[in-house]
Amino acid sequence: MRKFSWMLLVLLVVGCGEEIADDEDKAVKDLVKDEVVAEADPEKEIVWEKDGKGMVLIPAGSFEMGDHFNEGIDDGRELPVHTVELYGFYMDVNEVTVGQFREFVNQSGYNYKGDWGNVAKQSPGDNYPMIYVDWSDAVAYCRWAGKRLPTEAEWEYAARGGRVGKRYLWGDGENVARDHANYRGTGGKDTWGQTAPVGSLEANGYKLYDMAGNVDEWCADWYGEDYYSKSPAKNPRRTRKGSHRVLRGGAWNFPTSALRVAYRDSGRPDSTYYNSGFRCVANVP
Repeated sequence: MRKFSWMLLVLLVVGCGEEIADDEDKAVKDLVKDEVVAEADPEKEIVWEKDGKGMVLIPAGSFEMGDHFNEGIDDGRELPVHTVELYGFYMDVNEVTVGQFREFVNQSGYNYKGDWGNVAKQSPGDNYPMIYVDWSDAVAYCRWAGKRLPTEAEWEYAARGGRVGKRYLWGDGENVARDHANYRGTGGKDTWGQTAPVGSLEANGYKLYDMAGNVDEWCADWYGEDYYSKSPAKNPRRTRKGSHRVLRGGAWNFPTSALRVAYRDSGRPDSTYYNSGFRCVANVP
């Protein structure tokens, strides 16, 4: 793997707290608005220099975003299914771990206001996913590393792993769910009663781990129940301010229905949760 250290976002966005929210919205909006001139043949797997995380290339393309099986909540928040076109980007192979987030705090002096003791109750080691982080904590880490949070569309596209119109990242049936996801209960390869060490179960088609279960993951977008009916077709990202930010992927204590790739969740950006974390993405240079 080649090593990369692109600090564009660090130069574009500064500040903390509410400033993070405002700057992140503007920075990501600008990044997905303009045409991106990419390397002719970008590396498919890289190691990001700042935080040492492995990343994989998610190729540019289009997909049908939303609930293909009409199984979502009755408010239609996963509908209508709509075509989305995205530029290529890199995504962290694994969720940001406790050890990586602690290193960020130590190096940057970031004022993390959470309780490390609470983190250890559900993520009891450095290789477990970081939890009890609010949206601004996640943004601050991504900024420090020179990356950003994924848009909701980028997250779903990556989670599908190249599969078309499937219910789960591994296909349509639930019979192999325990091979791919840490979710409510235990069984088979899923032996954890809380979070699992990242990368413990099988990866999806893009070699991404834990895109279903383990921890719900923060995305860049403001959450909107009716956004799918208004979403742009190219590089969508909801920047209209609301009360909640998007969370995706389900978590260790969620039922199987929350492992569906189309499943949408949300949380207050200033709140922390014992089952929510994040991973970062970066533009192809």
